[in-house]
Amino acid sequence: MTDVLNPTRPASASAPIDAAAWPHPDGLQADRIDAACRRACEAIAPAWPLESAIAVNPHWSRIGMPVRRVAARMAVLGGIQVFPPRERQAQAWAEGRLTAADLQQALQQLHEAELTPEACVTALARPLPVKPLPLLIDVLDNDPQRHTRLAWRQAITHQVSQTCAAWFDMHQADWQPARAQGLYAFWRETLQHDHGIGLLMGLPHIGRSIDALPPTAREAEQWVIERLGLPPAVWADYLESVLLTVNGWASWCAYLGWQARLAGREDPHLRELLAIRLAWGALLLDCKDDLAARQAFATVQREWGRAPEALAQAEVALRVDEVWQVALEMGYQRGLAASLAGRASSNGPSAATPEVQAAFCIDVRSEPLRRALEAACPGMQTLGVAGFFGLPLAYTPLGTATQRPQLPGLLAPAVTVGDVLVPTDARDAAAAPQLQRQAGQARQHRFALGDQWHAASRWPGAAFSFVEAAGLGYLGRLGRWLRPGLQDRARDDLDGVPARYRSVCRPQLLGLDAEARVALAARVLQSMGLVQGLAPLVLLVGHGSQSANNAHAAALDCGACCGQTGEVNARSLAQLLNDAAVRAGLKTHGIDVPSATVFVAALHNTSTDEIEGFDLDRLSPEARARWDRLQSVFEAAADQVRRERAPRLGLDPKAPTDVLHRQLRRRANDGAQTRPEWGLAGNAAFVIAPRHRSQGVDLGGRAFLHDYDAAQDPQGEWLAQLMTAPMLVTHWINWQYHASTCDPVRLGSGNKLLHNVVGGTLGVFEGNGGDLRIGLSRQSLHDGQRWVHEPLRLTVVIDAPQAAIDAVIEDHAVVRDLLANGWLHLWRFEGPTLQRLAEGRWQMLAC
Repeated sequence: MTDVLNPTRPASASAPIDAAAWPHPDGLQADRIDAACRRACEAIAPAWPLESAIAVNPHWSRIGMPVRRVAARMAVLGGIQVFPPRERQAQAWAEGRLTAADLQQALQQLHEAELTPEACVTALARPLPVKPLPLLIDVLDNDPQRHTRLAWRQAITHQVSQTCAAWFDMHQADWQPARAQGLYAFWRETLQHDHGIGLLMGLPHIGRSIDALPPTAREAEQWVIERLGLPPAVWADYLESVLLTVNGWASWCAYLGWQARLAGREDPHLRELLAIRLAWGALLLDCKDDLAARQAFATVQREWGRAPEALAQAEVALRVDEVWQVALEMGYQRGLAASLAGRASSNGPSAATPEVQAAFCIDVRSEPLRRALEAACPGMQTLGVAGFFGLPLAYTPLGTATQRPQLPGLLAPAVTVGDVLVPTDARDAAAAPQLQRQAGQARQHRFALGDQWHAASRWPGAAFSFVEAAGLGYLGRLGRWLRPGLQDRARDDLDGVPARYRSVCRPQLLGLDAEARVALAARVLQSMGLVQGLAPLVLLVGHGSQSANNAHAAALDCGACCGQTGEVNARSLAQLLNDAAVRAGLKTHGIDVPSATVFVAALHNTSTDEIEGFDLDRLSPEARARWDRLQSVFEAAADQVRRERAPRLGLDPKAPTDVLHRQLRRRANDGAQTRPEWGLAGNAAFVIAPRHRSQGVDLGGRAFLHDYDAAQDPQGEWLAQLMTAPMLVTHWINWQYHASTCDPVRLGSGNKLLHNVVGGTLGVFEGNGGDLRIGLSRQSLHDGQRWVHEPLRLTVVIDAPQAAIDAVIEDHAVVRDLLANGWLHLWRFEGPTLQRLAEGRWQMLAC
């Protein structure tokens, strides 16, 4: 018999795999295969681990293409929905959320002359006419009895996923695999000892072929690609489709690659995962007879031979869905434009020096609190800044060797912060080193005891005996679940530190000389716009969430702090800016901080809307008195915000102040609460402008707000940083919510009630297997009756000269891609009016 793909090469599709027959393509062919594999891997966006979960646009690696083209590719290659589903758009149309004017304007904006409003409405009643292209495993799975067993695609995904879970688990498992040979070799060895996979797949004799699997990942890639006989032009697309079947683990491997590149290294895991998934094709081919193999090859070749045509047809079919996406955005943007334009026509900023300044993270949850504080205290000026306060930190907690990033995932840490015991009374400073050692040892001892306690329940024979041995020891934990307490702390960085040390344990910058400290302080103040007119009291307000029994707790914390609270950054910066030597050095940078100005670190608990101050024992009597006078302002503002939030949480906004406060605290401490807060659900806009452009406007907790004064940035340097850092971070947040809402099955993490944590920090399974789940859980987006988040692309509004904005776009390809390909909208203030960027030109916006 001749090979069905290469008639000149004798072979049998059903003969056992011959390890000596693995191909050795010539250099040119090998390079083409390598390039296709690299291109497929480059299409996968990273997913951060649970402990530092930050929002990511799952299509980040595809932003060089228009959104509609990406939507077509995802539908054809992976059966993934990018635009809002048609049934949800139909509901919005029926309820009046979308109007005829919105639809007509969307058609005009997209120049869709061939589509009519009537045709668009009719299309909503039809399913999306796009079918995914089949993979080799799909067409090989043609047994008439396949309905009586696990589908091969499901079985393979489960087996690969379990292998990855064991390989990447560095924390949870007591038995660790030998990792010297690499992931592919580990999978190959694991499969040799897996006697159940053949039964699950209805292939009892699969073990005969496993021993002869390709010995290396590279040979597996080459064998499958050459054997498939597909045109080289579609290799990368086919390989990307293969990776999308294990998109969760592929995203985890992409994260490892991202971190490696930040450190100047390469990581092999994503390529090895691709090879594993491809090598399964070799196994299944060996289990089929010649006729089935020929039919499978013919089907794959026929379908993928028309892949360019299928992708083009899908892009045409999705024109209607793009129209409805724009129409959905029109209604929100109309209200946003009217609000901002109305405020822009009123008075400008106040010339008076404020009594208090409060710098908040740009997070959308800060917007209602800032608005409430300004209303409760007219002498307070609030500012919006990146939540990590410009400090590129890695934090080392007391008594540990861990380095935890406290900065956006786009960046690498450059400064180290560690916990230092600093007594309140300077006379006790001599005892600080001894206290430092004692506190570190005490924490390590407590952690060791905790490890022993948890280990007692993990060994195979201990599960039942542990319950009896623990006895009454678990009553306390059970009681806290049955009757949640009212603790008022967000995530605790001092967990395990004895109470007697906590009050004097303070995060501080380490390893910086005097000149570096001054330079860092100057950069931070300049980026925040705090180089003049400083108030006597300046608050640096980070934020953090509070929840119990929540695997995705980090996703509710500060994304700018890499899924941590902003406490470490705020406290470190406050101590730096209060340092007399640093203030003296700042004068050489043209920054004169008044001697009366004091910086105070604080934290906004976004679950309860409480504000907690830090290191208050180190304040002067005057500064402490000012802080104390603010407490009534904080209470009034927090009460206003709680009442705004109450309806979406199913609480009574008219409840007495103390009752509503207690209810929110209990939610934050309730281990059974799946929705402790809504996080950034509803996010839709990002305003980069002086506060007076939006002050007094109720933006509904849907807008990121970053202060920026173009008059203080004549060269446009800070504008460039804002458009290439915070704008990208907010875009990631916006598209994570968008993707998790539009396709909660493939790009969301599913039902939180079914989550099982994988590897301690890697991610979650929904149930006990399947692919690693990425994105947001359904409970973070849906209240049980309706979707809380509306999938709108981010509208960015900037107050800066047109030439300055155009220069940033011209100089940064990533910004050009986001704008030119429709991943976000860009507006700018032009006096009291607004303009939008469309097809490379600025146009007046009709409000």
